[in-house]
Amino acid sequence: MSNATRQIVLDTETTGMNQDGNNHYEGHKIIEIGAVEVINRRLTGNHFHVYINPERHIDEDAYKVHGISDEFVKDQPIFKNIAHDFIKFIDGAELIIHNASFDVGFMDYEFRLCGLGFKTADHCLITDTLAMARRLFPGKRNNLDVLCERYQIDNSHRTLHGALLDAEILAEVYLAMTGGQTTLSFSADENNPSLMENSSVKRIERNGVQLKVIKASEDELSEHETILQKIDKKSGGALWRSS
Repeated sequence: MSNATRQIVLDTETTGMNQDGNNHYEGHKIIEIGAVEVINRRLTGNHFHVYINPERHIDEDAYKVHGISDEFVKDQPIFKNIAHDFIKFIDGAELIIHNASFDVGFMDYEFRLCGLGFKTADHCLITDTLAMARRLFPGKRNNLDVLCERYQIDNSHRTLHGALLDAEILAEVYLAMTGGQTTLSFSADENNPSLMENSSVKRIERNGVQLKVIKASEDELSEHETILQKIDKKSGGALWRSS
């Protein structure tokens, strides 16, 4: 059995929401689900994406956010017809969601309306990237667009909200938020200096800021080697001997 962690980065679009935070989903429905799979911090290409007929009117304010119209969704499947496939895709995974209480509230509400005994938190670990961002950047705005700017992630193609696109962008944001400073990784053989010079180096980031990598010159490397030899000579070679 693989020890790889299966993560699902997920987003939904809805017909709207109530202002009552405790029952923001009541009477409203999900009209789009987008979810992408991440294993070992890499997008696998496996995803779940559906549009859904909510069998009710989409609020004008919601339409302005996502651009999904009543006309577009009228011929899409209802939630009950996609519920089992959706559950199969997310069951047992860690769900990465921005403002998770919103999406999970809607999901569980839809499951209840279908008569299904599936409660998301009982089957999935839920990680809220909005809560993470608030801990990392207290007192600052932490919506997805702001986080993309902060972590230098290109979201210029995001003119409207869309569940699958937002899930893909959130996956990049999450990996940047949890990656910290990465280790230099070379694609060439470390024993072959000529290949090392032509190899690619992964970008180094810390708190979303790209760090500049400055290579030592030949003179600096030579001087450094001379200093090490002098230290080694004074220590009688003990500097390089293992205990």
